Amino acid sequence: MQSITPFALKTAIDNQEAITLIDVREFEEHQQFHIGGQLIPLNTIFENVDVFKNAGQVVVYCEKGIRSQIAIQRLEMKFGLTHLINLKGGMSAWKKQYPL
Repeated sequence: MQSITPFALKTAIDNQEAITLIDVREFEEHQQFHIGGQLIPLNTIFENVDVFKNAGQVVVYCEKGIRSQIAIQRLEMKFGLTHLINLKGGMSAWKKQYPL
């Protein structure tokens, strides 16, 4: 599974690279803090598979990086997607690197 560090992702965002951000947390978590990603909770990823399929590079994130790993594994196994990238450590690592 591909992964990206918060630093590398921030650099990509700042450089306006063509990446899609997908947040697989729950609505309440997303409302509290996010980095601009589209909210697609883990339990709805199959209903929203076209979002994942129709994007170039997709960085998937959650709070700690576990749900995003699960989402990526499920999408890779079921649909053979190969362009999904997990944010290492999720939003917890992001906030540690870039405090509010």
